Amino acid sequence: MKIIKTIFGGGADKLVETVGGVLDNLSTSKEEKLEAKRLLKQLILDYENKASQEVTKRWEADAKAGWLPSNIRPLTLIFLTFVFVIISVFDGNLGGFKISPAYVPIYQTLLLCVYSAYFAGRSIEKIKK
Repeated sequence: MKIIKTIFGGGADKLVETVGGVLDNLSTSKEEKLEAKRLLKQLILDYENKASQEVTKRWEADAKAGWLPSNIRPLTLIFLTFVFVIISVFDGNLGGFKISPAYVPIYQTLLLCVYSAYFAGRSIEKIKK
């Protein structure tokens, strides 16, 4: 459900509850309500699995395609990180070193995304194998 939570801003559980509430108002029996909620949760789980498989297929295709396709994402990441660091360090730092407060949330978001996507994603792949 992580991908769905990311897409819906962490509200996948709320989505299920909200739709469940609508189903409570529309369905007549308790069994129908429980079955509809179960099917909704299964749909979300199936979507997450399919999205995860597609990412894995893309990484596998990149690895088989040659040096440049398999390294374009890391090279792009290195380039963008390098450029961003250079710009943020030298932005207004002619007299003394101080990172502008505007860059702090950007660094936080970038680090969180990079570490989550790379390290957590790779760890999950290794556990599944």
